[in-house]
Amino acid sequence: MADAITIENIRMGDGSPLVLIAGPCVIESEESTLALGRDLAALARELVMPFIFKASFDKANRTSLHSFRGPGLKEGLKVLSRVKQELAVPVLSDVHTPDQVERATDVLDVLQIPAFLCRQTDLVVAAASSGRAVNIKKGQFLAPWDMRPVLEKATSTGNRRILLTERGTSFGYNNLVVDFRSLRIMQDLGCPVVFDATHSVQLPGQAGGCSGGDRSFIPLLARAAVVNGVDAVFFEVHQDPDTALCDGPNSLPLRDLRSLLLQLKAIRNAMTDIQ
Repeated sequence: MADAITIENIRMGDGSPLVLIAGPCVIESEESTLALGRDLAALARELVMPFIFKASFDKANRTSLHSFRGPGLKEGLKVLSRVKQELAVPVLSDVHTPDQVERATDVLDVLQIPAFLCRQTDLVVAAASSGRAVNIKKGQFLAPWDMRPVLEKATSTGNRRILLTERGTSFGYNNLVVDFRSLRIMQDLGCPVVFDATHSVQLPGQAGGCSGGDRSFIPLLARAAVVNGVDAVFFEVHQDPDTALCDGPNSLPLRDLRSLLLQLKAIRNAMTDIQ
């Protein structure tokens, strides 16, 4: 079982309640981000689920040069600051370079290291040195045990508030597969583990100039992760994924989230009763 950490008033790991991390792939506008944040926060309160809001201010690792990246660091942090203040929830976003860390720390409660960058030593160390909680997404190219040295880079700073996220492993060209053994293997490294159910159904580069995905498998994979004792679930959510500016094919429609969370809570409660 993973050691517990605390993010604001949220306890994660060591058998604590399942945590929800959710939001849009990228900040499309201030209005749409706040609207989605309000809906997500209200749903989390209704279901009594600890909640962290996620949205990227910059998607620096898009497939195409012409893909929408977001508003950037300055404007994006302004939006996330409004979400944090108005909704009273912790906020999470990606950082891509060490020089972004200091400014991001002024707003973010959780700094996220994108999967493609999880072995970038300077970035991992800078993020962990901030003192903020850090969510490191396991690279699609790594085995779960390969995250041990990544975790050691982060904890070398003295920061123990580190999360590891499973988001699928490359399975030939343009496909990902989830090995659920990785959840236990990474928990055994001593930190809480998050399952990113939406990026796990991504089909990288499948659509030519952008990634595809099959969102119909999101509930299946999320349920399996909760059965296997994951500490938090991560969903990219959108009001209308078919019109999303980023990762629409693998985003969960907002209208489908409530029923799925009820299933996940029921599974978690059943597993707790069995144990």
